[in-house]
Amino acid sequence: MVTHQDETRAAYDGVVELYASMFADRLETQPFSRNMIGIFAELVRGTGNLRAADVGCGPGHLTAMLHDLGLDAFGLDLSPAMVDHARRAHPVLQFDEARMEALPVEDGALGGVLAHYSMIHTPPGELPALLAEQARVLGPGGLLLASFFATDGPEPVRFDHKVTPAYSWPADRFAELLTRAGLVTFARLLHDPASERGFLDAHLLARVR
Repeated sequence: MVTHQDETRAAYDGVVELYASMFADRLETQPFSRNMIGIFAELVRGTGNLRAADVGCGPGHLTAMLHDLGLDAFGLDLSPAMVDHARRAHPVLQFDEARMEALPVEDGALGGVLAHYSMIHTPPGELPALLAEQARVLGPGGLLLASFFATDGPEPVRFDHKVTPAYSWPADRFAELLTRAGLVTFARLLHDPASERGFLDAHLLARVR
């Protein structure tokens, strides 16, 4: 039986070089995302636990950014081709193949988890378990920065992402799922879309209760 993870892996394996060329310098034109990641890194440093995972790291550009911001960052991705690219592009950093639903990380080991638009392909019914897994690996006071496409409606919306089908979420509903996972959302930023899809861009910062 083919799962959505299988489809997502195959889809991203097929667009590695194009994706990397499009997104390697993307944050230079996205000040909101760039600054939210900076705030996330500053707060993680404040926990005293500098170990941070970039889950769904793709070509590794944000893992490198976290490293430059003073974190002991490593990247995890479902796509082996993305992991191979990240290792070549950033040879001093650690990258491994992993599913977000089963992270190869001990309980409470991390000061931070960055999920930059990496949960968008998860069907709504499976997102609670995925968020619980992110919370599991965070230590006391650990932080999660989740970025995703947001919708004004009451329900998640499935749409045709350029790589593979994805979902946009009402920010309040996403925050509720974070609460159920044992995290407290303490900051959120929603801003006008940076793409033609028309969805808002959302960034939620949460910490372990």
